[in-house]
Amino acid sequence: MIIDQDGTISIITQEKATVVELVKKIQELYPKFKNNNIIVALTSLRKINLEDIIEFLELSNTHRATKHSFVIVSDKMDLDSVPDEIVVVPTIQEAYDIIEMEEMERDLGI
Repeated sequence: MIIDQDGTISIITQEKATVVELVKKIQELYPKFKNNNIIVALTSLRKINLEDIIEFLELSNTHRATKHSFVIVSDKMDLDSVPDEIVVVPTIQEAYDIIEMEEMERDLGI
C-alpha cells in the first residue's frame, strides 16, 4: 500500500495485498486521512469483482458521512454493476473530477 498526499486528497494505491487486507489497513490508518478526500487506486490488481468493491462500502459510507469524498479507481470491472452508494471510476483523472464536483456541491449545500 502506497499513500500519496495531493493537497486535501489522500491517494491510496494498492499493489500486492488482497482487497480485504487493504480495507483493514485503511481502517487502521484512517485517523491519518479522515479529514481528507480519499482516492483508492486498484488499477494494479488483475481482477476486481463486485464483492471486492462491496468490502469498501462501510468505509465509504463512514467517510462520506463526514462530508468528504471517497472514490475507488478501477478499470477492471463493469461500473454499471456497482451500487450507487459507492463511487467507482476507471481513471485517476475522473476521481479528481468527482471530488471537485462533490466539493462544489458541498459548498452550495446540495
